[in-house]
Amino acid sequence: MAGLGAGIIVAHWLPRFFSGREPAASALLILCGALLFSLLPDLRETLDPRTTPRLWERLSELTIIVALFGTGIRIDDLTSYRRWQPTLRLLLIAMPLTILAVGCLGYWLAGMTLAGALLLGAVLSPTDPVLAGDVQVGPPTEGGEHPVRFTLTTEAGLNDGLAFPFVYLGLIVGAEGTSLGGMAGEWILRDVLYRVIAGVACGAAIGWLLGKILFAIPRRNALAATSAGVLALAGVFVSYGITELAEGYGFVAAFVAGLALRRAEEEHEFHGRLHGFTEAIEHALTAILLLLIGGVLPSLWGELDWRHGLIAFALVFAIRPLAGWWSLWGTALRGRERFVVAFYGVRGIGSIYYLGFATAHLNLVNEGPLWAAIALTILLSTLVHGLTAGATVERVERAAEQGAG
Repeated sequence: MAGLGAGIIVAHWLPRFFSGREPAASALLILCGALLFSLLPDLRETLDPRTTPRLWERLSELTIIVALFGTGIRIDDLTSYRRWQPTLRLLLIAMPLTILAVGCLGYWLAGMTLAGALLLGAVLSPTDPVLAGDVQVGPPTEGGEHPVRFTLTTEAGLNDGLAFPFVYLGLIVGAEGTSLGGMAGEWILRDVLYRVIAGVACGAAIGWLLGKILFAIPRRNALAATSAGVLALAGVFVSYGITELAEGYGFVAAFVAGLALRRAEEEHEFHGRLHGFTEAIEHALTAILLLLIGGVLPSLWGELDWRHGLIAFALVFAIRPLAGWWSLWGTALRGRERFVVAFYGVRGIGSIYYLGFATAHLNLVNEGPLWAAIALTILLSTLVHGLTAGATVERVERAAEQGAG
């Protein structure tokens, strides 16, 4: 506990000596975790994700649903389809292309099984609502949602849930082999269509109901008149839990519930308190997870070779940028804006959850290399994206303001 606390403090304190900006502490948290666990080798073995996938699955699951609900609350303006067009392109074109490209590299280059390659592509496909704070829209009611920030925020809010069908496909291939037969139709109907629709429907209904409870009933003594930010956590649990009970995608529901709740009394200051509470929990859980990732990295290096490293570099520097750039062709985003959206597909906590989920449900031949490849990708993404994203997006916003002026 002392080490965890000291690591978090150092990671947030040290960058202030070198930058006047709010520091991006993600990479430093990973490095502090590596240093801390080097002093506690027994703890590293205890928390190894290859032997304790459930721990990683549950901790990352909680972090993600809190982040997704808070992300939904952030978004002020949903009125224009034109604003959503880049997001839909990234979800429907860039994400499947990313899964296909990473899967092919895993199969042909790294020699993974088909199931392992599919899972590698699926778990690395979602961008992260947790680690991408520098490129997302600000707190609710602040306005000024630049198209780049809006696109990256809404993409991260939805693709964490929409990666799930491909994770299930990898598990099906791992259990049944390539001769899927009737399983293909069942996968499309259940895992692609029903579970996505159920997630959207449950999230919208629960968010609407929460809005009534918080702001309208009873009108003279509404819950929104209090300062109980813990109601945001209650909303997260309700939306996620009910949707999972209905066999829908709880990640989709958590984000949609935040969107729907935000539409109730849109200018009310209580949205700011809800967002602040979820953001505090999200940052705390994320810091712990990143320290743990850094701590277990050395034990995973033995599973890593140049081929897995090449896949991680290819995803960050080539696959995501090219898939994103191509998918955004013909949208309202201009050249520099398209580049920023395409490049800043931050990888992080969602990948940990999906691999923890997969390895807890199926014994994988490539489990060690999968964990090693994902840990390296997260480290690389936090270094490359985390240290440059804030300044880059701010330059794009200034250029847009000067052009408008």
